[in-house]
Amino acid sequence: MDVLQEKGLTPLRVILAFSLLSTTIHYTHNTIRVADYPQLPGIPAMVSGIVVAFGWVLFTTFGWLGYRAYRQGRYPRALAFLLVYSLAGMITLGHFLTGVPQIPGFFFATIFTDAAAGLALWVFLTWAWATLNRVTSRDQVSTQH
Repeated sequence: MDVLQEKGLTPLRVILAFSLLSTTIHYTHNTIRVADYPQLPGIPAMVSGIVVAFGWVLFTTFGWLGYRAYRQGRYPRALAFLLVYSLAGMITLGHFLTGVPQIPGFFFATIFTDAAAGLALWVFLTWAWATLNRVTSRDQVSTQH
């Protein structure tokens, strides 16, 4: 078993489970109670709710594809899919671009747990990419004669 599978699979599963839980709670609340969140001017709340729901499905699909590719050892593809999925967490901070949501504390906290999950995934992806591209002295070819 390679190092990415051996050392990376468990942390990836934990991060993805945490992210899935957090984003499911947050995006569901955001879809159902869309009017409680600051709106972008000119976009009806109903349209925003549909976009949020569709966005969660789309992002989560990328997460699933990334996890599946990772399990299959197709790392470059997996890391690309997982990078897109990480945005599901990071973009929730965008709520603060239009004001502070007037929502219960628990749901307010999910904005930050989503972002924390996205950041954790970025840290994981950085480690995985560095591990994947590590060049050992054995891999190097001397150009000196």
